[in-house]
Amino acid sequence: MKFLKISSFAFLLVALLAFVGAGIELEPKALLGNKIELKIPKGFDIMSEEMAKAKYPTERRPTLIYTNESGGINVALNLTSNKATQAQMPAYKDNFVKTFKNLYPSAEWKQTGIKEVNGRKVGFVELVTPAIDTKVYNLIFFTDLDGQLLLCTFNCTEKSMAQWQPAAKEIMASLKLK
Repeated sequence: MKFLKISSFAFLLVALLAFVGAGIELEPKALLGNKIELKIPKGFDIMSEEMAKAKYPTERRPTLIYTNESGGINVALNLTSNKATQAQMPAYKDNFVKTFKNLYPSAEWKQTGIKEVNGRKVGFVELVTPAIDTKVYNLIFFTDLDGQLLLCTFNCTEKSMAQWQPAAKEIMASLKLK
């Protein structure tokens, strides 16, 4: 009987945490010269250049990064110079999987695939990677825009993953090309 009470309490606690996590408000924004629309968490602002240089030290950092106040949760976009078509999305997905497996052999893989999002093939990789002092949840999704590869990423610490993973997937599902 005691086990039943404890398990019922644990179930209610998990359900409550899931409900709280679902409360993240997202708002649609027109981005990249009004070429796309993507939901961004309310309260997120464009990351300052100095913070972007610190967080993404290479010169190949994303062109647009939205972040929370602490800089710990980010939505980043980059219209790369790589040529891309809808037909190439599976090949890009396979290439990203191979690259991340080489870069992060200890990564915890969640899922990979191709989804149809608002009439477009969108590839994605979802994984948790090691960082200096924590682990980072990443949802990387991509499609073609004007013949180029559009790369979008959501990341947060593993500690925040339970709360933010549903929002990350909603962000991916909101991608619209105009």
